[in-house]
Amino acid sequence: MIKFSALYPNTENARFDFEYYRAKHLPLTLARLGSAVLRSELDRGIAGANGARVPYIAVGHLYFESLESFREAFLPHLSKFREDIPNFTNVQPSVQISEVFT
Repeated sequence: MIKFSALYPNTENARFDFEYYRAKHLPLTLARLGSAVLRSELDRGIAGANGARVPYIAVGHLYFESLESFREAFLPHLSKFREDIPNFTNVQPSVQISEVFT
């Protein structure tokens, strides 16, 4: 299983509109990716280690069967996904693709 993660850093003056993400961005994303997405998650950062500032204000995860299914579904829509980012945040996400072991 493959996990695509978009990590939104908690920089000074960072803004993240969770309601927009949940009501607009995620449905847009899921509609375009279709059945290739096995599941999705959104994390809201609430605490860092030992009381430190949380490193990420939010992290979005999408799960796919394989790297190939991710690429086939995701890459054709990448520009549309990127265009929507300013509607819910003012920070640039870091992206990571991981292999998930269960």
